[in-house]
Amino acid sequence: MRCLRIELLFIITVFFVSCKTKTFTPVIAKKNVISYTKNQRISDNESYHNWHFKDIEIDTLAGISLTRVYDSILSNKEGEDIIVAIIDMPIEIEHEGVHKYIQINAKEIPRNGIDDDKNGFIDDVHGWNFITNTKGECNEFVSYEYTRILRKYNPIFGNQIKDSTNQIDKNSHEFKLYQKALAKHQLRILETDKHEKNISNFSKWKKESNTFVSKFLDKEKFTLKRLDSLKKEHPENEKLQREIKRSSGFIRYGYTDEYIKTYKYKLEQRRSKLLNVEYFDREIIGDNSEDLNDTNYGSPSFDVNTVLLEHGTKMAGIIAHIGLKKEIRLMPLAVSSFGDEHDKDIALAIRYAVDNGARVINMSFAKEFSLYPEWVLEAIKYAEDRNVLIVSGAANDGKDIDASNADCFPNDHGYNSDLEVSDNFLKVGASGLYIDEKLKSSFSNYGKTEVDLFAPGEKIYSTFPNNKMDIIRGGSSCSTAITSGVAALIYSYYPNLTASEVKHVLMDSGLEFSIEVKTPTEEDKNKKTPFNRLSKSGKILNAYNAMIMADSISRAK
Repeated sequence: MRCLRIELLFIITVFFVSCKTKTFTPVIAKKNVISYTKNQRISDNESYHNWHFKDIEIDTLAGISLTRVYDSILSNKEGEDIIVAIIDMPIEIEHEGVHKYIQINAKEIPRNGIDDDKNGFIDDVHGWNFITNTKGECNEFVSYEYTRILRKYNPIFGNQIKDSTNQIDKNSHEFKLYQKALAKHQLRILETDKHEKNISNFSKWKKESNTFVSKFLDKEKFTLKRLDSLKKEHPENEKLQREIKRSSGFIRYGYTDEYIKTYKYKLEQRRSKLLNVEYFDREIIGDNSEDLNDTNYGSPSFDVNTVLLEHGTKMAGIIAHIGLKKEIRLMPLAVSSFGDEHDKDIALAIRYAVDNGARVINMSFAKEFSLYPEWVLEAIKYAEDRNVLIVSGAANDGKDIDASNADCFPNDHGYNSDLEVSDNFLKVGASGLYIDEKLKSSFSNYGKTEVDLFAPGEKIYSTFPNNKMDIIRGGSSCSTAITSGVAALIYSYYPNLTASEVKHVLMDSGLEFSIEVKTPTEEDKNKKTPFNRLSKSGKILNAYNAMIMADSISRAK
């Protein structure tokens, strides 16, 4: 492997570890260039455990240098407790890896049916679930936003398009939105047809392969190790070699019988609910989703099917465990199901978080359409006015979201505008473990204007439902959660910083890499782009540098 030169942009400043005496120990960060010939490679799941805490200089992994922060800068310091609101799927709040981090609203008496703290929410001891009702029923599958757009505008534009005598303002925002939603809806139906066929084939092939291979295993378990041994035992049997390869693939990529069954179920629900224009997903909730002032809905309960709705639990573990001294408290705010979040729920959840003490809001979700972006923009501005940082995911389509017709919501500017309404909103893309052409995670969106920063987003160890711990394969949602955790640390030790200052500390203090990475497009499958051109900052989150910069700004105020 040829020698790589990686530019590490540090902040030239001095951080004083102790303020209790007149003797200070300086920790100095410098502008530096590191050259090396070999990346450390991880070969097994156990080694992935918290790799993102590691340091590029010490470990040759593109982590955030969190362990280095605690070993040096924070070794003799204690921070304040900081609440991070997690706007996501419901969290399994009794999970052993999460429970002790869940914030408790001491002003609210549990389960007495009274709004003790007069904040408009009854019994909200931990947070609020906007996708349940008071009976405990939960909205597990909801419409895509483009399906809602078709439901809203079909009566207006659907018939007019068919009737050539009608005059349509084809330049109106509403008509363009309708046309784009219609095209996306039709494409998604075709994709669903394809996925249904594929999963049916996988199920058939898995059964065929396992049936054949089992003849040679004598009731032994199907494990990669045993299959590899069997392959060596019968090198002459070509059919067995083929079927072992298929069976191994199903194991390696997690295609268990339960996974296939669940996947089929989700596809059924996608067709009958997410893509069904006639399906009304607010019937369970009982509110008017088009009235932002109709706020009397939801419940304080998180006792729902988190095995199905698992994403919030995963994000909770990532965020909480960034605080190695337990500085972080979690506020669960459920707005997400399978399908797209309602803008109303997002806006009200942001306002709830702000009004109830959160300093950071984590939104590890994204959608391509937004019916009421102005509601969310107003909530983002509301958060900025009260010094709350919002961290959002860039999503996982592998696209340049600066390109036209590639919207990614929530954002801080709405449709057809580059004018940002605030300076407290941070959009994060996903990066990988190694400094090579795959440094940008293949799935991650990017954009010199739209994406602010990158952070680790592959092979992240975290909490899973049913009290489990495991490796998340990848997603910009992980990158978002990691960034939210570091933002909380900055607030914890430097509470006098503003949301805008914390945002720019995170962006400006990152590590900049100019190495060319894969950014394939439909037109150019081999396209590469310098990593530092994929986001506004051009950098990867670095907690060590961020804390040093935060200290410098804090002491100068």
